[in-house]
Amino acid sequence: MSTLYANGWIVVMDDAGTEHPSGWLLVENGVVRAAGAGAEPRAETRVDLAGAVVSPGLVNTHHHLYQTLTRARAQQADLFTWLRELYPVWAGIDAEAEYAAARTGLAELALSGCTTVFDHHYVFPRGRTGLVEAEVQAARELGVRLVASRGSMDLGVSDGGLPPDELVEELDAVLADTERLAAELHEPGAGARVQVAVAPCSPFSVTARLLEESAALARRLGLPLHTHLAETVEEEAYCRELYGCTPVEYLERLGWLAGDVWCAHCVHLSERDVARFGDTGTGVAHCPTSNLRLGAGVAPVRELLDAGVRVGLGVDGSASNERGDLFGEVKQALLVARGRGGPAALTAREALRLATRGGAAVLGRDDVGSLEPGKQADLAVWRTDGLELGGAEDLVAALVLAGPHRVDRLVVGGEDVVRGGALVRADEAEIARAHRAEARRFAA
Repeated sequence: MSTLYANGWIVVMDDAGTEHPSGWLLVENGVVRAAGAGAEPRAETRVDLAGAVVSPGLVNTHHHLYQTLTRARAQQADLFTWLRELYPVWAGIDAEAEYAAARTGLAELALSGCTTVFDHHYVFPRGRTGLVEAEVQAARELGVRLVASRGSMDLGVSDGGLPPDELVEELDAVLADTERLAAELHEPGAGARVQVAVAPCSPFSVTARLLEESAALARRLGLPLHTHLAETVEEEAYCRELYGCTPVEYLERLGWLAGDVWCAHCVHLSERDVARFGDTGTGVAHCPTSNLRLGAGVAPVRELLDAGVRVGLGVDGSASNERGDLFGEVKQALLVARGRGGPAALTAREALRLATRGGAAVLGRDDVGSLEPGKQADLAVWRTDGLELGGAEDLVAALVLAGPHRVDRLVVGGEDVVRGGALVRADEAEIARAHRAEARRFAA
């Protein structure tokens, strides 16, 4: 099956920064075969883009899908206060609630142009099962790619950690369940729809032993590693008091600075930290809106990029962002970089690259993130005939600067997930109704 997407502005996102302002994209059997301008190749189906911009599908490198159930809580809180208020609420999560939350979060992301989603799930109340499986089911139904993590917490408040004791698990149980999920769900190789990552929660909710054992398990199974890191000044104070070092130094001691690791936030980094990330190949999930919402600060993205660090964008959970709009993070990343470093700190195309090629690199996916031949046909089609882009000649820059937007068409592996701005495989209104019914169980 071949499809030609023609008469559009094609943003390939390759190393050369190739764009075809009046071009076409050829897809065969779910894979990109060619992109160009001028004479069109033959195809079984031709889609007229009517001047739309076509970008690679966006890649979300950090999220907590379950948090769609608890938006707009702890509105003036810093991270630790916010967590202490919400941990007892999240203790009520079960598979039914997780499924409703995941469908809502994934639908939001798809409608914002996102084709690949990493989710960090680390809340496993005792006696509850099927939580990761519920979000995998939701992703398969909607048609997006999912990298699901088996997160964990084993350092409860009685042992000096932040989470309540009722939400911490035994180390051996965590490792066994992680290995089970990897065996049942992880798909290796190009085109994978579902993958699994190993993701202990954070330095203030996980013991050093769990961090070390998780890394050993992940490396034995060939899975990537993820955790929160250096998000707030309170976290740095916590690590200095308990471990006598900064959060980055703590992870380095435990063998966690490496090319199979990426960390969320990384707001409070020294020059040495930035250099060590670059030297070791450690990646970063930049979550600008969440960091601003909690008053945590702004990550040094320009410095990280200049040091050769893999950097992608993350929406983060909908209890610290409230929106699952990844395209909104593209513009937000541009603005906070310029607020920190001036108007030349980040270009519009660099911001879009963070959400596409950058995110794919962070997740270790070389099959998505660009529209080069041989890559998966994951693409987002953005209409340019609306009010917000009128008067713009550079439609790619205008798309970023005038964002966020609802995607017009979203394609994953050559298959439509969104068409005409609406979900293809699910009813948005039904998802919202079911989600509200589950969310009422978590009302204050």
